[in-house]
Amino acid sequence: NSHIMGTNAVGGMIVAGPDGFQKSQYRKFNIKSTEITPGDDFGMMKEVLRRRFSRLVKEEEEGQEAVRPDLVLIDGGAGQLAAALEIMADLGVDDIPVVGVAKGLDRDAGMERFFVPGQEPFRFDHKSPVLYYLQRLRDEAHRFAIGSHRTRRAIDMKKNPLDEIDGVGPGRKRALLHAFGSARGVSRASVEDLAKVEGVSEALAQRVHDFFRK
Repeated sequence: NSHIMGTNAVGGMIVAGPDGFQKSQYRKFNIKSTEITPGDDFGMMKEVLRRRFSRLVKEEEEGQEAVRPDLVLIDGGAGQLAAALEIMADLGVDDIPVVGVAKGLDRDAGMERFFVPGQEPFRFDHKSPVLYYLQRLRDEAHRFAIGSHRTRRAIDMKKNPLDEIDGVGPGRKRALLHAFGSARGVSRASVEDLAKVEGVSEALAQRVHDFFRK
């Protein structure tokens, strides 16, 4: 009968309880920190946790009705778990259990390893109903996050600062948004990272970089 939050590095957080997925409590976070570069999974996950649990702490301090999870699932292994625990401790909510879920070799379902503070990583029997349930939670977090990113990219495709840059047509625009998630992500990227995108020359990368720094 636990309320479980599942989160991952691309800004999606889901909630499940005794009656199944609680979609009214799902949250998606647009990463705001200018100190986080695209692809910094640790930084993005830490910002998501800090923002979500800062809100929880504030609600509790103000006497508002707040849903405190019985368990937080993190998409990742020892490193991601350590980063999550650091944030939870900073906010004073380290009494909430946190578990990391890492996919096995070749990302095979059933080979997930679970990371719990103070314990060696472990696996469940591949027929375990607990494993099946945790896999569903992880997959739902992925589905929610990916859907959110697709929606945001679709909006960005309709009206976007990239449209104002000479040499960025629909194909390159789509490639840039796919690589960096949003126009904001593109604006933070270095010339070197921009030039790694398929179809983007060094000259165009420099032009995109300069455009956002006018």
